[in-house]
Amino acid sequence: MIFPEPLIHGRLVKRYKRFLADIILDDGQQVTAHCTNSGSMKSCLEDNAEVYISRSPNPNRKLPYTWEMIKINGDWVGINTSHPNKIAFDILQSQWIKVLPAFQHLKREVKYDDSRFDVYGESNGQKWFFEVKNVTLKDGNTARFPDAVTTRGQKHLQTLVKAKSNGYQVAMIYIIQRTDVEAFAPAWDIDPVYSNELVKAINAGVNIFPIQVKVTPTSIEPIKILHLDL
Repeated sequence: MIFPEPLIHGRLVKRYKRFLADIILDDGQQVTAHCTNSGSMKSCLEDNAEVYISRSPNPNRKLPYTWEMIKINGDWVGINTSHPNKIAFDILQSQWIKVLPAFQHLKREVKYDDSRFDVYGESNGQKWFFEVKNVTLKDGNTARFPDAVTTRGQKHLQTLVKAKSNGYQVAMIYIIQRTDVEAFAPAWDIDPVYSNELVKAINAGVNIFPIQVKVTPTSIEPIKILHLDL
């Protein structure tokens, strides 16, 4: 994924009310940026840390700026939760995950039952559903998900299992937007219900792809699939 316009550099003053972040730009101007990440953002917040924000071309938008990334321990961590779906779609389109088939058809945001999955794909008669999650939480050398209780995420896992039982191929794609981790695991201490549902989903045949990406001020690109540690 390439950022369409140059990002704007600054430093974090504070994040508050979940969806707001005050940023000091390099010219000394303070702006308020929209924070798309509704989670706790544990392990990716640091006062006065370097950040990059983008500016919307929409002149009518209430907050013209969006917070894109923050530098933690010398590495950029992507915090914009609107990007992983596009990143995953590009990954599937480019056949980057070698164990998956080449898809003749891919579509975003497809309804199934009473849920909506992020990507639907077809390959030689096989029908696939993919759910995509953004991961920023770091615990030691391990990326974890979620960083807050997610009943919505629990439901997605349950619906993937249901789709699998009805003949679909299904997978979870976790987009890990930081490079200072070596493995991926569920956050048992934060959401034990989600963690248990993930184990059940794996046992039911749901494929799991924890994909680490490299975040830079110009692009976000996949690096490797991390080891899954349950």
